[in-house]
Amino acid sequence: MKLTFIGAAHEVTGSCHYLEAGGKHILIDCGMEQGVQNYEKAELPVGEAMVDYVLLTHAHVDHSGMLPALYAKGFRGQILATEATADLCSIMLRDCAHIQMQETEWKNRKAKRHSGIEPYEPLYTMEDADGAIKHIVSCKYGRIIELDEGIKIRFTDVGHLLGSASIEVWASEEGTEKKIVFSGDIGNIDQPLIKDPAYTEEADYVVMESTYGNRAHSTGRPDYVADLAKVLQETFDRGGNVVIPSFAVGRTQEMLYFLRQIKEEKRIDRFPNFTVYVDSPLAVEATDIFQRNVAECFDEEAMELVRKGINPIRFPGLRLSITSDESKAINFDDSPKVVISASGMCEAGRIRHHLKHNLWKPECTILFVGYQANGTLGRSLIEGAKEVKLFGEKIEVRADIRTLPGISGHADKDGLIRWIEGFRKKPEKIFVVHGESSICESFVSCLKEEHKMEAYAPYSGTCFDLLTGEAEYVAKAKPLKKKRAAQDIFDRLLAAGQRLMAVIRKNEGGANKDLGKFADQINSLCDKWDR
Repeated sequence: MKLTFIGAAHEVTGSCHYLEAGGKHILIDCGMEQGVQNYEKAELPVGEAMVDYVLLTHAHVDHSGMLPALYAKGFRGQILATEATADLCSIMLRDCAHIQMQETEWKNRKAKRHSGIEPYEPLYTMEDADGAIKHIVSCKYGRIIELDEGIKIRFTDVGHLLGSASIEVWASEEGTEKKIVFSGDIGNIDQPLIKDPAYTEEADYVVMESTYGNRAHSTGRPDYVADLAKVLQETFDRGGNVVIPSFAVGRTQEMLYFLRQIKEEKRIDRFPNFTVYVDSPLAVEATDIFQRNVAECFDEEAMELVRKGINPIRFPGLRLSITSDESKAINFDDSPKVVISASGMCEAGRIRHHLKHNLWKPECTILFVGYQANGTLGRSLIEGAKEVKLFGEKIEVRADIRTLPGISGHADKDGLIRWIEGFRKKPEKIFVVHGESSICESFVSCLKEEHKMEAYAPYSGTCFDLLTGEAEYVAKAKPLKKKRAAQDIFDRLLAAGQRLMAVIRKNEGGANKDLGKFADQINSLCDKWDR
């Protein structure tokens, strides 16, 4: 019974952990890396085709975004997730594939103009996304699920995003049972719409995130509505727009919740009927999914509105932009307005067009309402960049760059401590992941020194024997080396070879006639390419 740390080890994105138990190969999350990555990411200990299950904590791309790539490399097992996560992944993974293909097309057009540049390949295609989605199995919160002989799991609402969960895993091997809890991203308390995090009472081992493991959001519950109304009023009085880079799933719906209240309470003088544009097809679809998962996921405050016949995230003046023409038309609306667009870290999508049109205008405000990873355009702007490059053009930053205090889907340090102290007995060991390197280490120190808990922040590749309680292999930090596009394509070929071997093994015991035909086909292919 072994646990290997793959992604989000001393880094804040790309969450992925590998569990080997009872002869089964299990991934917990399969996320995409975002922003600047500092360390090499270890390879999976087995070929992708050998993975039996993926347990998915939630739908955010840094936890789910590489599922289509896993499928492309031969994975054909089950992806287990909550019902809301399954719904969200059905749109988010397709959106990711669309972005991958768009960016590849743009890079290859650019490459044609410069000799010596290798052609790019997308990480995955729309067909890969569709393939992965077909393997998702929806699960209810709170139910113990018999995954396989000797392996049980349960999803618990952790209050980070619609459908988000911590995952309990009971694994038995050699007559010994161990319980491992994967926190996923732990939610902030008092978020709009969704419930506060629930707590887990016992575990032998805990794998825990540490995104905000070194800071506090605020001393009390922020008045989000008042803070947002103040930004809107000041900007509209200048004749400017408020542009909000926002994650399409979760944060966008929270902002709509606040904006509905601002309008309902008539908090904006002279501009009570201001227009709010949601310029993201993904956000529009996600908003519909929020409304389909009311009963299981909404908190009491939101449910009270629903019982009164009030839609918590719809209001007069809301405009949903789907097509590219509708998106372009927003910039021809001269009236002060709110534009909510993805992506939340400004790394891709329509938000970059809105930044191009608004960043240089001193009357406008760019309002950040979520975490900005190192190396992203969003982080550069909140750290005071005076000039940025968009679509090959340098844009002077003259707009007011603001952040909305307290807006976060992640628990702060106090929230993380509150969650881990919810265990009645201290776990044998806490593995700290999903945080910038310095934050991981400081949170480990906090757990050890202030709370007398056994904690450790592994680097990617570290393998831990859960039966003996000892590390089998301790990886060291490996600075990231940039891979050439050609190497990525060769890696894809190697993965295809691994999948072929997995398929061969699965056919053991088949009819001789079929096996002979299969062998002939493989040999024919080898003859073609053995040159």
